[in-house]
Amino acid sequence: MKKIILFCILFLFAYCTPKQEQLPYLGDPIKKGNKIDYPTISPFRFLDQEGELVTNSTLRSKIYIADFIFLKCPTICPKMNMQLKRVYDVFEKDNEIIFVSHTIDPENDSIPALKAYADALNVKTNKWLFLYGQKKEVYELAEKSYYAKAYKDQTAPGGYVHSGGFLLVDKKGHIRGVYDGTDTKDVDRLIKEIIILKKEIR
Repeated sequence: MKKIILFCILFLFAYCTPKQEQLPYLGDPIKKGNKIDYPTISPFRFLDQEGELVTNSTLRSKIYIADFIFLKCPTICPKMNMQLKRVYDVFEKDNEIIFVSHTIDPENDSIPALKAYADALNVKTNKWLFLYGQKKEVYELAEKSYYAKAYKDQTAPGGYVHSGGFLLVDKKGHIRGVYDGTDTKDVDRLIKEIIILKKEIR
């Protein structure tokens, strides 16, 4: 009888305890035997607004939010940056979370220009990185790692086309969420899902 009672208690604990919410892994899974791996962000080497080298190792063990912008963007970038600043303000003191904006216009967005822009936003260099790199490398990273658009187009406003999404990346370099950087409600969802990702079993 005692064994039956114990079994019932264990059954109720296993199936009635609320399961921890978990975010999906995005990208095409890669099968290796019985194991399934999900793609991670490819290796990169860029400079931040202070001229310091930033690589995948810099972001290791961090949850980060990435996007692609250019400073002379006349359309969505100002909205995106204001929305991301709102997320930044929520997690400003959380050392686990950082923000990474890649310029797609290195010809005009020099490192001093990126520095001036970051200062105008009043953000900390080690908290929100504005990254500068060669166009080819940035565009390739956007397309192949972040599944985002980024390319030059003279017919587009400002001369460039790029995605307006924010990408949530976990500590192992997996993309776990994509959000419309111009939509307040979707950015609210980003804030909630950062908290969910922080709670995942590591």
